[in-house]
Amino acid sequence: MRSSWENSAEHFEGFSLETVDVGPGSLRVRHGGSGPAVLLLHGHPRTHMTWGKVANLLYSDYTVVCPDLPGFGRSYQPADTADSRNSSKRAKGEALVELMRRLGHENFAIVGHDRGSLTAFRMAMDHPDRVRKLVIADGIPIIEHLERADWKFARDWYHWFFFAQPEKPERAISADPLAWYDKLAPALMGRPAYDDLLNVIQDPHVIHGMIEDYRAGLSIDHLHDRDDRDTGRKVTCPMLCLWSLRDDMEQIYGDPVAIWRDWADDVRGFGIDSGHHVAEENPEALSQAIRGFLEGA
Repeated sequence: MRSSWENSAEHFEGFSLETVDVGPGSLRVRHGGSGPAVLLLHGHPRTHMTWGKVANLLYSDYTVVCPDLPGFGRSYQPADTADSRNSSKRAKGEALVELMRRLGHENFAIVGHDRGSLTAFRMAMDHPDRVRKLVIADGIPIIEHLERADWKFARDWYHWFFFAQPEKPERAISADPLAWYDKLAPALMGRPAYDDLLNVIQDPHVIHGMIEDYRAGLSIDHLHDRDDRDTGRKVTCPMLCLWSLRDDMEQIYGDPVAIWRDWADDVRGFGIDSGHHVAEENPEALSQAIRGFLEGA
């Protein structure tokens, strides 16, 4: 079931904004354009609005689909379980495959950034018949993060382990969301994206849903990764790995492409001159990289 939603975002000209029922709940999704379908998955703590500039740059040649991830923004909140399985990347991937099916896209490419890259990877692994090409930006498999964690990871990415704790993260963030997310910049994000995010981070249910995404990483997602590695399963579609040169991915892990070669049959990649939120900071370079990859052999 779909319901219409007012379309009022400056960066998504010509896009429709809807809620789409996918079974466990409804996803808020903005979509438009024409041509092959491309699913864009955002990171933490963003909503789909982070993709506005990139979506406009791809609109003329692709059908661009930008949902709020389950647990984020105004999409449904997965039901709580002891192991956070409903917030697993596998469960989210299944909901997003259903979203694409209901929008009429049986096959599609995926671009995932940050936490969205983890769900994108899981979708390519679990649904090779649906995912034509995969673009990962600023991400590696969860098990690689955990097994390679050192003092630099603990210092700079400590929130992974804090968010895994019960209750305390939600209390800390909800006490003063803008103090926690103190790097939000309306001039960089664009006012509609900033206002949208400002609204959702005031909602304790959304804060909980975003934290559950991390809890799932440390409870069940890494087990799914280990099963794939133990059985020799790999991503079979062509894959592009991107990373932000002014972020710390390369400094902590070295060459991300070398890591991904253990997980994908056909992978290439390079860095982009940007800070972490590349879709907002350098949308032109990101969209050019996406286009070049999707249009290549």
